[in-house]
Amino acid sequence: MRAVKSLTPATIQPPFAAYSHGVEIPAGQKLVFCSGQLGIGREGDVPVDCTGQAELCFANIAAILAEAGLGLADVVRINAYVAGREHLAAYMAVRDRLFAEPYPASTLMIVSGFARPEFVVEIEVVAAGVAEAQVFQA
Repeated sequence: MRAVKSLTPATIQPPFAAYSHGVEIPAGQKLVFCSGQLGIGREGDVPVDCTGQAELCFANIAAILAEAGLGLADVVRINAYVAGREHLAAYMAVRDRLFAEPYPASTLMIVSGFARPEFVVEIEVVAAGVAEAQVFQA
Protein backbone atom coordinates (compact mmCIF):
# COMPACT_ATOMS: atom_id res chain seq x y z
CA MET A 1 0.00 0.00 0.00
CA ARG A 2 1.33 3.40 -1.01
CA ALA A 3 1.46 5.71 2.01
CA VAL A 4 2.62 8.94 0.38
CA LYS A 5 0.58 12.11 0.69
CA SER A 6 -0.18 14.32 -2.31
CA LEU A 7 0.35 18.02 -1.61
CA THR A 8 -1.94 20.27 -3.65
CA PRO A 9 -2.69 23.47 -1.71
CA ALA A 10 -6.04 25.11 -2.45
CA THR A 11 -4.26 28.48 -2.51
CA ILE A 12 -2.40 27.78 -5.79
CA GLN A 13 -3.41 26.82 -9.33
CA PRO A 14 -4.29 23.09 -9.56
CA PRO A 15 -1.95 20.86 -11.59
CA PHE A 16 -2.38 21.09 -15.37
CA ALA A 17 -2.34 17.29 -15.78
CA ALA A 18 -2.06 14.02 -13.85
CA TYR A 19 0.64 14.98 -11.35
CA SER A 20 0.90 16.36 -7.80
CA HIS A 21 2.49 19.68 -6.91
CA GLY A 22 4.29 17.91 -4.08
CA VAL A 23 4.55 14.49 -2.44
CA GLU A 24 5.24 13.84 1.24
CA ILE A 25 7.17 10.67 2.06
CA PRO A 26 6.48 9.09 5.48
CA ALA A 27 9.38 8.44 7.82
CA GLY A 28 10.96 5.02 7.53
CA GLN A 29 10.63 4.62 3.76
CA LYS A 30 13.62 3.93 1.56
CA LEU A 31 14.33 6.13 -1.45
CA VAL A 32 15.59 4.95 -4.84
CA PHE A 33 16.93 7.46 -7.36
CA CYS A 34 17.00 6.31 -10.99
CA SER A 35 19.29 7.91 -13.54
CA GLY A 36 17.68 9.16 -16.72
CA GLN A 37 16.57 6.25 -18.88
CA LEU A 38 16.43 6.37 -22.65
CA GLY A 39 14.09 4.40 -24.89
CA ILE A 40 16.57 1.67 -25.76
CA GLY A 41 16.05 -2.07 -25.40
CA ARG A 42 18.53 -4.60 -24.04
CA GLU A 43 19.75 -5.44 -27.55
CA GLY A 44 20.14 -1.77 -28.53
CA ASP A 45 16.84 -1.39 -30.37
CA VAL A 46 15.33 2.13 -30.33
CA PRO A 47 11.70 2.67 -31.37
CA VAL A 48 11.25 5.47 -33.90
CA ASP A 49 8.33 7.11 -32.05
CA CYS A 50 8.01 8.81 -28.67
CA THR A 51 5.34 6.39 -27.46
CA GLY A 52 7.60 3.37 -27.98
CA GLN A 53 10.58 5.12 -26.44
CA ALA A 54 8.59 6.30 -23.40
CA GLU A 55 7.28 2.77 -22.86
CA LEU A 56 10.85 1.43 -22.93
CA CYS A 57 12.04 4.19 -20.57
CA PHE A 58 9.40 3.21 -18.03
CA ALA A 59 10.09 -0.52 -18.56
CA ASN A 60 13.77 0.12 -17.83
CA ILE A 61 12.82 2.14 -14.75
CA ALA A 62 10.51 -0.68 -13.58
CA ALA A 63 13.42 -3.14 -13.91
CA ILE A 64 15.71 -0.88 -11.86
CA LEU A 65 13.06 -0.43 -9.16
CA ALA A 66 12.42 -4.18 -9.05
CA GLU A 67 16.08 -4.64 -8.07
CA ALA A 68 15.22 -2.65 -4.92
CA GLY A 69 11.92 -4.44 -4.29
CA LEU A 70 9.84 -1.51 -5.60
CA GLY A 71 7.67 -0.85 -8.64
CA LEU A 72 6.21 1.99 -10.68
CA ALA A 73 3.48 2.41 -8.05
CA ASP A 74 6.25 3.58 -5.69
CA VAL A 75 7.39 6.45 -7.95
CA VAL A 76 7.01 9.81 -6.18
CA ARG A 77 8.90 12.11 -8.58
CA ILE A 78 9.30 12.11 -12.38
CA ASN A 79 11.61 14.33 -14.41
CA ALA A 80 11.01 13.87 -18.12
CA TYR A 81 12.69 15.47 -21.10
CA VAL A 82 11.41 15.44 -24.69
CA ALA A 83 13.19 16.68 -27.81
CA GLY A 84 10.30 18.76 -29.08
CA ARG A 85 6.81 20.02 -28.35
CA GLU A 86 5.41 17.45 -30.79
CA HIS A 87 6.38 14.67 -28.32
CA LEU A 88 4.51 16.07 -25.29
CA ALA A 89 1.16 14.33 -25.92
CA ALA A 90 2.70 10.92 -26.66
CA TYR A 91 4.88 11.02 -23.54
CA MET A 92 1.98 12.19 -21.34
CA ALA A 93 -0.32 9.45 -22.67
CA VAL A 94 2.18 6.77 -21.61
CA ARG A 95 2.78 8.42 -18.21
CA ASP A 96 -0.94 8.84 -17.55
CA ARG A 97 -1.60 5.18 -18.40
CA LEU A 98 1.05 3.97 -15.93
CA PHE A 99 0.36 6.14 -12.87
CA ALA A 100 -2.66 6.56 -10.62
CA GLU A 101 -3.56 8.81 -7.70
CA PRO A 102 -1.87 9.95 -5.63
CA TYR A 103 0.11 11.11 -8.68
CA PRO A 104 3.86 11.59 -8.49
CA ALA A 105 5.29 15.09 -8.56
CA SER A 106 6.38 15.66 -12.14
CA THR A 107 8.36 18.02 -14.34
CA LEU A 108 8.35 17.85 -18.15
CA MET A 109 10.92 19.84 -20.12
CA ILE A 110 11.60 20.38 -23.80
CA VAL A 111 15.31 20.05 -24.60
CA SER A 112 17.33 20.53 -27.77
CA GLY A 113 18.37 16.88 -27.99
CA PHE A 114 20.13 13.91 -26.45
CA ALA A 115 23.46 12.10 -26.84
CA ARG A 116 22.23 10.33 -29.99
CA PRO A 117 19.83 11.93 -32.48
CA GLU A 118 17.35 9.00 -32.54
CA PHE A 119 16.37 9.56 -28.89
CA VAL A 120 13.34 11.81 -28.30
CA VAL A 121 12.60 11.21 -24.60
CA GLU A 122 14.53 10.60 -21.37
CA ILE A 123 12.94 9.90 -17.99
CA GLU A 124 14.36 9.84 -14.46
CA VAL A 125 12.45 9.06 -11.29
CA VAL A 126 12.62 8.94 -7.52
CA ALA A 127 10.71 6.14 -5.79
CA ALA A 128 9.90 5.61 -2.12
CA GLY A 129 8.79 2.39 -0.52
CA VAL A 130 8.52 0.64 2.77
CA ALA A 131 11.99 -0.15 4.00
CA GLU A 132 12.72 -3.80 4.62
CA ALA A 133 12.80 -4.83 8.26
CA GLN A 134 16.26 -4.37 9.72
CA VAL A 135 17.84 -7.15 11.71
CA PHE A 136 19.67 -6.05 14.84
CA GLN A 137 22.16 -8.28 16.55
CA ALA A 138 22.91 -7.97 20.23
